[in-house]
Amino acid sequence: MPTAWAPPGAPEAPPPCANQSCVPSELVLLGFAHVPALRPLLATLFLAMFLLTLLGNALLVLLTALDPALRAPMYLFLRHLALVEMCFSLDIVPRLLLTLLRPGRGVSPAGCALQLLLVLSCVTSECFLLTTMAWDRYVAICRPLRYGAIVSPRLCHLLAATCWLAGVPVSLVFTIWLFRFPFCGPRGIRHFFCDIAPLLSLVCADTRVFEAHVLAATVLVIMVPFCLIAASYTKILATVLRMPSARGRHKALSTCASHFVVVLLFYGTTGVIHLRPKASYSPESKQVVSLSYTLVTPMLNPLIYSL
Repeated sequence: MPTAWAPPGAPEAPPPCANQSCVPSELVLLGFAHVPALRPLLATLFLAMFLLTLLGNALLVLLTALDPALRAPMYLFLRHLALVEMCFSLDIVPRLLLTLLRPGRGVSPAGCALQLLLVLSCVTSECFLLTTMAWDRYVAICRPLRYGAIVSPRLCHLLAATCWLAGVPVSLVFTIWLFRFPFCGPRGIRHFFCDIAPLLSLVCADTRVFEAHVLAATVLVIMVPFCLIAASYTKILATVLRMPSARGRHKALSTCASHFVVVLLFYGTTGVIHLRPKASYSPESKQVVSLSYTLVTPMLNPLIYSL
């Protein structure tokens, strides 16, 4: 089997695995190793984006929690979305900054597995939260007279809790399954965080069954919610077009515009990466695409929703 690529100076490959549970004692994230001269600049840029993300989302959480005028269900879901974005950023960016400023520093398999677990959980929670927010807008616009009866505070809190917890079982299963494979070749991961696709490139075993299950889970977690969101917006648009007042149409669409933009940003990038975990995209291009939903989208969400 061909050995995986490693940049000059990267750790050498460990000895071949003697059993099926072989995992290296240390893994090395090689994020942006192809542009070493830009690492200090990238670290400064990503740190600024990270701080803006935390500040913007923290303000969003505080405003929706403390302002009595922001007690509607949509603001409850928005607050939970901001919390998910903060958790996502805290899981990804500190390790990314460490990788850029101290290249070659290793991460334990347990640390890598924990990061992968949190990434999968946050992505799943965000998919379900965005779907719940689309459903909320559908009921508000298409069933306005029954909105208060359908979208009760108890149901809203139950939906929010379900969105947080839904990703945990799936994340646990795939993280444990992946790290039970034997790893071989160089221990460098050509990415800036531990994700399924770059870790699969280090596995020296048949992963077709694993990949088939990942694809099935991805369809359920990403594509099914996306189809539900698309169906909600189709019905919303049909209802809005039947409204006699131009002002009413504008008001209805303005409440959905921010959510629609966030959905496009999030699903447009996560789908590319997670629907084809071992696709032929170069690791460098995957890193750039991954930046969109790990750094750019969490930073822009508070700005988009405040417009």
